[in-house]
Order: sequence, then C-alpha cells, then structure tokens
Amino acid sequence: MNALIGKKRGMTQIWREDGTRVPVTVIEVAPNKITAIKTLERDGYEAVQLGYGTRRAKTVAKPQLGVFSRLGLEQPCRYLREVRGAVGELAVGQDLSVDMFAVGGLVDVIGTSKGKGFAGTIKRHGFSRGPVSHGSQNVRRPGSIGMNRYPHRVFAGKKMAGRMGNEQVTVKGLEIVAVDAEAGQMLVKGPVPGANGGLLMIRRSHKEA
Repeated sequence: MNALIGKKRGMTQIWREDGTRVPVTVIEVAPNKITAIKTLERDGYEAVQLGYGTRRAKTVAKPQLGVFSRLGLEQPCRYLREVRGAVGELAVGQDLSVDMFAVGGLVDVIGTSKGKGFAGTIKRHGFSRGPVSHGSQNVRRPGSIGMNRYPHRVFAGKKMAGRMGNEQVTVKGLEIVAVDAEAGQMLVKGPVPGANGGLLMIRRSHKEA
C-alpha cells in the first residue's frame, strides 16, 4: 500500500540542526480503514478502498450503513477513496497509519485548489497588459482569439477568461520532514493545494526510487 487520505491543517516552519529554516505543511493523517478490496479474479483489477473520517449514521443510506456495520464500525466513514495497486497481505477492516511513511522520503500530494472565481486572462494565464496611454482601449483585454479566414472558429482550449482554481492539483516529490504516528500527523516540505481542512491524498512518489 502506497497511499493514505489526510487533511491539510496549515503551514508553519521548523529549523534543521544546521540552522536552516524549512517551510512545512502540517497534514493530519488519522488511521485509514480498509473498507473493501478489489481483486483481479473478481473485479478485473487490484485496488484498495480506504475510509477516512466519521459521520452520523442517520446521514448514510441503509445499504452503505450495512457495509460499515459488517466492518464493526460504530460510525460510518465520511470519505471513501479507491487506490489501485497490488493488494498483497492487506485485509478488509485493517487500519493503516501514517507510520508507513518514513522521514526523508518523497510523496505526491493530491488536493483541490482554492477557487478564485471568474478571472481575466492576466490573472488566470499571466497575459501581459496593453498600453495605458493615448486613449488605448486594450489595457486588460485578451485581444484577438481567432484567425482571419481559416478555420473560421476558435480552437478548443484557447486561453481565455473564465473560472480559476477549484480543480484537482498534484504536487510531486515533496520531502517528508517529520512523522508523528501518535498524533497522526506528518510534515512535508513546501505548500500543498487547497485550503486548511481540505481533503488530501498522500501517495509515495515514484521519484523516491
């Protein structure tokens, strides 16, 4: 197993023994419960379904509530995420904690970035502005978006004004600075996507190999 579910708790800074300052993000990683296992023979692929957090039983549909009751959980899991990969010796009902990650290792953190609302091309894509003197009307406008005659349309994916943020972002190769299994927390170097309290997926990075 190479991934866990956690939550972003904020940023702080620590100092190494040589006196260098390191900005870190605090990620809360409570024990993840294995709620289901996908096998190659039955499902056509191998994967593990992880459960994280708790919610009130009255807010869960009865079929899902029966699944959690069979696992012996008093409260259903709030979040469920499926992680593909070799299952190995893992079993349904098993708990996975943050101690599976080691200090000095590298992880990829996946989260949802902060939503910025509707934004123009300068803020959204880094366009340069136009002249601001002599009656110019092209200060922050995007300019021409198409060709003269061919192909008589605007290509899909053209960089234009629109909704900015609120999308899945993956930050790769973040160094693990500290791991506290008792508190269920880990510190990674640098920022991670999303606001404080946002859900994150932490997976072992391929760059580590």
